[in-house]
Amino acid sequence: MKSALQTLNNMPTPVGSIDAYLNTINTIPMLTLEEEQDLTQRLYEHNDVEAARRLVMSHLRFVARIAKGYMGYGLALSDLIQEGNVGLMKAVKRFNPAVGVRLVTFAVHWIKAEMHEYIIRNWRIVKIATTKAQRKLFFNLRSQKKRLGWFNKAEVEAVAHDLGVKPADVMEMESRLNAHDAAFDAPTEMDDEHSFSPVHYLEDHATNPADLIETETIADLHNVRLANALQTLDPRSKDIISRRWLSDSKPTLHDLAAEYDISAERIRQIEANAMKKLKLDIAA
Repeated sequence: MKSALQTLNNMPTPVGSIDAYLNTINTIPMLTLEEEQDLTQRLYEHNDVEAARRLVMSHLRFVARIAKGYMGYGLALSDLIQEGNVGLMKAVKRFNPAVGVRLVTFAVHWIKAEMHEYIIRNWRIVKIATTKAQRKLFFNLRSQKKRLGWFNKAEVEAVAHDLGVKPADVMEMESRLNAHDAAFDAPTEMDDEHSFSPVHYLEDHATNPADLIETETIADLHNVRLANALQTLDPRSKDIISRRWLSDSKPTLHDLAAEYDISAERIRQIEANAMKKLKLDIAA
């Protein structure tokens, strides 16, 4: 089958004048039921190259008709037709005449699937629909919109009910549909005064090597000063501060009071005095 479809390279393609292409494919005769059954049988049983060509050629006008229904996405009709033709050839390749339906009935799924995939890839730089459910909602929501502008609450609930989804899902997809791509860099013809490109105000300070080194140096300096300041404390004050502030398992004032056989208030006073001395030493 692969070799049969490779012979379709000579069929008309929507490159150049789209009107000329449409006029050309409209002159290709449509198949009768008997002709289609004969061709599909020859292709399925004998891998007939000529049968594959005639099946595809006779359905090109059907692809163009479907593509026109997706022109509201701002994509070129010729590109949509090209993608749809790919879907048509896939359908011809997989069609089994024993299923008892016309080829066009079977092919519509493959044609629309290729167009949908193309629209999702190219309608926005940022992906707006990644899961199967989101893609279904994307296309259904576009067809459900009765007017320009945002949905009101009643319209959101009505669409959610019709599509069998949550109102929140409808609102999220609508926000994606109404979003617009913005260039990260300003157009070259714009001056700095009138440029509002993200590149000018979305600076990432976290990746500045100079800032990272400065932050690490300051942190190291504080650690050294803290270690030196701790050495100036008496053993009891140093132990209380280390265990209360630098240990993962922090004892309570009462735990230390019982250990040193003094009151919890006295432990608090020792801690407070030691902290005051440490701050003075580190700041010096």
